[in-house]
Amino acid sequence: MDFEAAREKLIDELKLEGIKDVKVLEAFSKIHRDLFVPDEMLSESYANIPLPIGYGQTISQPYTIAIMLEALGLKPGDKVLEAGTGSGYNAALIGHIVGSKGKVFTTEIVPELVNRSKDKIRGVGLKNIKVVNCDGSLGYAKEAPYDKIIVTAACREIPPLLLEQLRDNGVLVAPVGSRHEQRMLKVRKTGNKLDIKSLGFFVFVPLKGAYEP
Repeated sequence: MDFEAAREKLIDELKLEGIKDVKVLEAFSKIHRDLFVPDEMLSESYANIPLPIGYGQTISQPYTIAIMLEALGLKPGDKVLEAGTGSGYNAALIGHIVGSKGKVFTTEIVPELVNRSKDKIRGVGLKNIKVVNCDGSLGYAKEAPYDKIIVTAACREIPPLLLEQLRDNGVLVAPVGSRHEQRMLKVRKTGNKLDIKSLGFFVFVPLKGAYEP
């Protein structure tokens, strides 16, 4: 399969669907999704759909990832917390965008996925990402506060500990709702106030742990 052509086609599709952030689009070009999908799914690597990765988890649809990353407004040097490593692909995209001066702490509750994602991330040469085996809905207080926080699985509410670990004027993006449908929320924290904006309805696998829907 011509992965390069498929990748370019996907990026063109993302542009047509309204993704404008050049840093996000460049990350999709540089971080190859085919390196993160299971071998039996390689032919579908650049299809704009979620793909199963085992243990009841998926590698998200590229368009959904792009919406979330664009909403975060990632910048070089940002410190980012991700709840739900999964395949490691999303963490790698973030790691590429925040660059060598940025840091990504990504949490995964399934031990087998922790080990697999570490290998995948190491394989693309990114050294600014740490994968932690824990319940991501409780955050990772050791490295708080964070400039940006992203939750990559459905939660029944925005986990309060994540909001506590978000820096003032920081941004959190998370799918919140039931097991069958969630509203993607972008939250900006300013002092004691939260500015919450809906980015539309989506369907994610449930976030395992304390805030599973």
